[in-house]
Amino acid sequence: MRRAHPKLGAVCGPVENEVRTVDGGEPTWPSQVHRDVVEELLRLRRRRDEVDPKAILDASAFHILWLLSDGRARTLRELSHDLALEQSTVNRQVNAAIKRGYVERFPVDGQVSRMHRPTAAGMEALEHDGRRRADRLNRVFADLAPGDPAILLAQLRAFNDAFERQGVDAD
Repeated sequence: MRRAHPKLGAVCGPVENEVRTVDGGEPTWPSQVHRDVVEELLRLRRRRDEVDPKAILDASAFHILWLLSDGRARTLRELSHDLALEQSTVNRQVNAAIKRGYVERFPVDGQVSRMHRPTAAGMEALEHDGRRRADRLNRVFADLAPGDPAILLAQLRAFNDAFERQGVDAD
């Protein structure tokens, strides 16, 4: 028997093309809305690392510089945590950004770990690519009929906050 979600039950019809469990039990998705939300999140993920051909930075350098643009230098461990990536991956990405002149590594007295901050060239590249991304967002917002960017932002924040509150092991 399908359990309706208290907020979605009234708007959720049956799931089209239901995927049942191996033993023929209840369907995986309680409603079409659940399934469609997953589909839309997968569509967003495919766009996550799309690179503008006129961009200066690759996706990883953009993400690193975005974090560092708040003016707070970070260690590799802090960058790894903030990017939710393994430290070895971030080390490779930071080294590539250093090699291209976008990030610099520097020592801090009394501290074993070295810190990282953007260079002037890194900030210029981030500003260039940020403007290009903002221009694309403006075009997307203009095409959001009948959507509203402020409502989208509020809903995305609410979704992300709820998702973080539930955690992976919330069951």
